Amino acid sequence: MNVWLQVADTAGAVLVFLGAAISLLGVVGMLKLPDVLSRSHAATKPQTLGLLLVLAGVALRLRGGMDVATLGLIGFFQLMTGPVAAHLVARSAYRTGQIERGELLFDDLDAQLTEPEPERGPGPSPDRGTGQD
Repeated sequence: MNVWLQVADTAGAVLVFLGAAISLLGVVGMLKLPDVLSRSHAATKPQTLGLLLVLAGVALRLRGGMDVATLGLIGFFQLMTGPVAAHLVARSAYRTGQIERGELLFDDLDAQLTEPEPERGPGPSPDRGTGQD
């Protein structure tokens, strides 16, 4: 067996182990963290990095063109869908009142959700009718 193949196999095994360990830390974070925003952070950041490390390790072990392309697509779609799903979970938790707004450093969503009072134009007021009696 070629020395470079042994190095690639060993590096692949190390990457798979590191990816699994980082994913395990993400699961522990989901179980231990107190609120929705912290849990969604623990659900996406380490899981995405862990999956990418596992995919890189598997790619080093398989070495086939079609296999590596498939693993690349899996990584691409994980990078595209993971943050979007976490954002939607956090936003729905915010809208349903499951987040302590006093603990937030910045609350940019509050300005978007509170609708300003509509401006009154020169037309008739809706509570006074058409103005013709």
